[in-house]
Amino acid sequence: MTAINAPRDKYNSVWLIFFILGLGTLLPWNFFMTATMYFTSRLKDVPTVHSSNQTANVTAGDSRNVLESKFNNVMTLCAMVPLLIFTCLNSFIHQRIPQKLRISGSLTVILVVFLVTAVVVKVELAPLPFFVLTMVKIVCINSFGAILQSSLFGLAGILPASYTTPIMSGQGLAGTFAAFSMICALASGSELQDSAFGYFITACIVILLAIMSYLILPKMEFFQYYMETSRSAPSADEENKMDLLKKESEAEKRPVVNLMEDETKPTSSVFNIFKQIWVMALSVCFIFTVTIGVFPAVTVDVKSTVAGESAWEKYFIPVSCFLLFNVMDWAGRSLTAICMWPGKDSIWLPVLVGLRVVFIPLFMLCNVQPRVISQTVWFSHDAWYIIFMIFFSFSNGYLASLCMCFGPK
Repeated sequence: MTAINAPRDKYNSVWLIFFILGLGTLLPWNFFMTATMYFTSRLKDVPTVHSSNQTANVTAGDSRNVLESKFNNVMTLCAMVPLLIFTCLNSFIHQRIPQKLRISGSLTVILVVFLVTAVVVKVELAPLPFFVLTMVKIVCINSFGAILQSSLFGLAGILPASYTTPIMSGQGLAGTFAAFSMICALASGSELQDSAFGYFITACIVILLAIMSYLILPKMEFFQYYMETSRSAPSADEENKMDLLKKESEAEKRPVVNLMEDETKPTSSVFNIFKQIWVMALSVCFIFTVTIGVFPAVTVDVKSTVAGESAWEKYFIPVSCFLLFNVMDWAGRSLTAICMWPGKDSIWLPVLVGLRVVFIPLFMLCNVQPRVISQTVWFSHDAWYIIFMIFFSFSNGYLASLCMCFGPK
């Protein structure tokens, strides 16, 4: 009945809105992550970013101070811990805080954070206050980003199953868009400070576009139909359930207390659901644990060994690390639309997920500078790093998307 009476999504406008909202969920974090060159440049002992004397203080050995060397690790910690906490909290607050407030409020907070970031580009700060302020902004972005992402997938659940795809596609494009924007900023030839300002303003425009798209969404006839259907469905279901219980009570003289037992079933069913999906759930956790363990904290510190190529050295990390990772991750996510191997119950799925742990030592044995654990560089040539990054990012996107598809089934 729903499929027959449902209106058409004219011009795929609702699909496009969910794509833009999916883009807005991961774009903020990707913009911060790809701007590490700007952030670390502000953490040097010399407070002025473009000072001509700055390069004179750099030596061939350990040229970074404590804040520079710890930035990527602390950034990852400040991002992932709030992301985990607020994703779990959203399971409880979604019944107390309206969905509209959670989505629009999260987007607004993220927009304000980026506006502050763009303003700070033009303000001189000492390294320590700048470091603390940056970490506070990362915590805010990932806290509200977790609420936004969870709420958005919940909203898409009201629509047909195919409307989860634009969210995944938008998230896949977010990293590619951020990396491409950074490369364009570097290619402009302007000072790093000016490039960063334009970079963050671009992020503000995209987030503002996401806010406008969400405000337009309730006016769409296609969306209105499914919203009304979702509101009426629970009451109808509840009515049928009560009628059934009433008939059973009359026929079997069932005690009223059994109604309370039925009310407790949804609580216990959470554990029953987890028993069904625990392999997929743990696989997704392990996939992202391995990915976050090395990207970008380790991969961003790999230096190019191609001598005499100043331009390549400048673009090595933006292209080989951020752009390549996001393009291949997006390709991996997209492949699940036409190929879903291995199957849901295949032993190969957890095996392939577990094998991704090999990327941790592989990247650490590349030309990571400065070296902390071992002085031996086994894979010094840039080609090794690029090959590892291709398989690392593609497997991240493909296996994660595969588990996310199998889980609901």
